[in-house]
Order: sequence, then structure tokens, then C-alpha cells
Amino acid sequence: MGPPRVRGGCADARFAQPFDHDLVRRLAREHEVLITVEEGAIGGFVSYVMQYLALNGALDSGLNFRPLTLPDFFIDHDKPERQYEIAGLDAKSIVAAALQALGRAQVESPART
Repeated sequence: MGPPRVRGGCADARFAQPFDHDLVRRLAREHEVLITVEEGAIGGFVSYVMQYLALNGALDSGLNFRPLTLPDFFIDHDKPERQYEIAGLDAKSIVAAALQALGRAQVESPART
């Protein structure tokens, strides 16, 4: 398996445990926006990330953090691409969240309205 991989500012955290403190600290330090995207409900991996960032002061220095998780409503069976779109976890929604965090656009994904 192995540790998360970083690609061009994107970290693949497929394995939540063991939590990679160094990676999260480095991502928070080197980026203006930190977005987590997970196919789980609130309280999953993002909770580890937010807890770590909060306890270590990373959220005190202006880091823009956006956690994207599955919304709290039923999503009908459909093609995976359509389900991600409805959930606000598709590429367009992730880009919109990043732009919004940067203050460059006020675009909302379908699940975040």
C-alpha cells in the first residue's frame, strides 16, 4: 500500500491511517487553499485533518480550508459520474470550491446550494 503521494499540489490520501502529520503540515504551509474530497459523510478523514490543523495553529494563519464530503441527502442510483456531480464531488465542483476559497468566484456546486 504505502504513504499518500503528492502530485502537483494534490495528495492522494487513500489510506487515512496512519495519519501523515508531516504531509498535512507541509500542504497547509505551502498552499493557500486546502481541500479534502472524500466519498464519505461528515466526520470521516476530514475530521482528522481539521483536528490536526486546528490544534497546530494552521487555521489561524489564513489557510482557506474546504472539506468536501457526501451531502446529507439520498442520491438516486445513476452513472458514477452523475452521482459525483449531484454530490458536488466532481471536477467542476472541486474547481468551484477552490475558486470560491480564493475569492475568485462565487460559484456553488449543486449539492452545496
